[in-house]
Amino acid sequence: MTTTKRRARVRAPELVGRGWLNTGGKAITLAELRGRITLLDFWTFCCINCLHVLDELRPLEAEFPDVLVTIGVHSPKFVHEADPDALAAAVERYEVHHPVLDDPNLTTWQNYAVKAWPTLVLVDPEGYVVHVAAGEGHVEALRRIIAELIDEHEAKGTLRRGDGPYVPPQQQATELRFPAKIAVTPQDTLLVTDSAHHSVVELAADGETVLRRIGTGERGRADGGPNEATFSEPAGITLLPKEIAAEVGYDVVVADTVNHLLRGIDLTTGNVTTIAGTGEQWRMGDTDGPADKIDLTSPWDVAWWAPANGVVVAMSGNHTLSRFDPIARTVSRFAGTTVEGLKDGPASEAFFAQTSGLAADGDKLWLADSETSALRWIDSDFEVHTAVGQGLFDFGHRDGAADQALLQHPLGVAVLPDGSVAVADTYNSAIRRYEPETGEVSTLATDVAEPSGAAIVDGELVVVASAAHRLERPVPPGVSAKLVAGDAHQVRRPPSDIGVGEIELAVVFTPPPGQKLDDRYGPSTRLEITSSPPELIAHGAGESTDLTRKLTIADGFTEGVLHVVAQAASCDDGPGVEHPVCRLTRQDWGVPVRVSAQGPARLALVMGGVDEQAK
Repeated sequence: MTTTKRRARVRAPELVGRGWLNTGGKAITLAELRGRITLLDFWTFCCINCLHVLDELRPLEAEFPDVLVTIGVHSPKFVHEADPDALAAAVERYEVHHPVLDDPNLTTWQNYAVKAWPTLVLVDPEGYVVHVAAGEGHVEALRRIIAELIDEHEAKGTLRRGDGPYVPPQQQATELRFPAKIAVTPQDTLLVTDSAHHSVVELAADGETVLRRIGTGERGRADGGPNEATFSEPAGITLLPKEIAAEVGYDVVVADTVNHLLRGIDLTTGNVTTIAGTGEQWRMGDTDGPADKIDLTSPWDVAWWAPANGVVVAMSGNHTLSRFDPIARTVSRFAGTTVEGLKDGPASEAFFAQTSGLAADGDKLWLADSETSALRWIDSDFEVHTAVGQGLFDFGHRDGAADQALLQHPLGVAVLPDGSVAVADTYNSAIRRYEPETGEVSTLATDVAEPSGAAIVDGELVVVASAAHRLERPVPPGVSAKLVAGDAHQVRRPPSDIGVGEIELAVVFTPPPGQKLDDRYGPSTRLEITSSPPELIAHGAGESTDLTRKLTIADGFTEGVLHVVAQAASCDDGPGVEHPVCRLTRQDWGVPVRVSAQGPARLALVMGGVDEQAK
């Protein structure tokens, strides 16, 4: 099949939004990009998969600097993400080095018929959409298509080379830059992961005096002494029990998030060693085995928890929890299935959603599930429970009974001296309190700039105010709670319309140029479909090997969510290929749907390629 036949001639809609970042204040139009290959990255800064794609695109942007222009289209999920100042901070925090369109009303999102974060859209030099890909892991496919486009449009004379429209913003110098988490040493000093400075900082108990910095400040993954070691956006940090530390030779475990590693720090010498992970991001494959052989995926927080007899690791990249055993030097799956959602029960069957905060309290392990805006816990029987939270699409700032209270993308949690739980309610810029005895939620403090972690220091709550680049003590002495009536919100993403009765769900996937589906050892594709509520699908839920499925929508439902997980294996193909390289493409969607008699009988989700039936 030739490239010309494969590509649909669909004109790219104009880029419409509130404003632009990383352009020096200048708006960009598609007409100005004519002659360049344009890659649109639809993202939102709460989304771990979107952050993965930012890192995946860096080498691609470096490989084609004079022909490829990447444009980030920021289409927010949460209300906080629609704040232009919060977006500007996120663009700096995650080192986004390309122009970003601020699309708070999801105008451009809807014009391009996007259905998932992240989605990549490739536009050719003549202004036509030639490829769409949802999720992660598409860089090699994009590289091949871009190479084809360069050859094609150089031959046609429609390719224009030159510098892109990116203008770097000015950055403020601060001692800490977007700090993430905090831990207290036996000497009452504070260890803070300084994520944008790619290091760990030890502060005096006052939270301001810098005692030492561990890490050079450059992004990297080198082991060594405090002036040699490097990290990449470290986040979670926990101390090991004294007897465990003495045996393994390090005192502290750090979640080196973007490196997909766990690092150990010897507090006496400041020496850093890699203790778990390969440095590669987990896609599929083993989750249990020797710590240096198992791929991790964006470990965001860590906590030593005695009932697990190990370090529990929040694997935000695939919505699971792992267990790291520092003595045996092994990693194993502890909880979760990789399906993103809110489902309680046995740890091995529970659903999580980008767990980002952990706090151990005796027989309970508290956790902040950011994408479901939930506070949850695991008991010593390894059963998962939800204290606050209603699902992927409901959030807000509302106090009161826990079953009615709402959070907004919390990233941190800490246990207070009285046994209640403090939540770093990040996107509400608040510190919340959950009282297990009464089941009540209240607000302790507001106007804290994106709190992401907290710890108790001499009985006082010390909070990591990440977007303010400092530690704060926002709860005055004697303040125990205040009630906030607040607001309830739902995710702003428009639902997809579907018809009643039988519909067809189709996952669109075309192998990249030079590859074919790998069916040497059986079916190369897999599709799993479930729903919330489960009764939404009367027939057709479950797993199969076809990427197209007939579903029967049950009578009486007008809305719900379809949970879709698809994967496809493809390998190099062609003359002279003796040892083909194979790649697995995998994507999961949580698609809000609206059911009506007027709705279409087909729902297409593009994992890679172009939906020919949509033309």
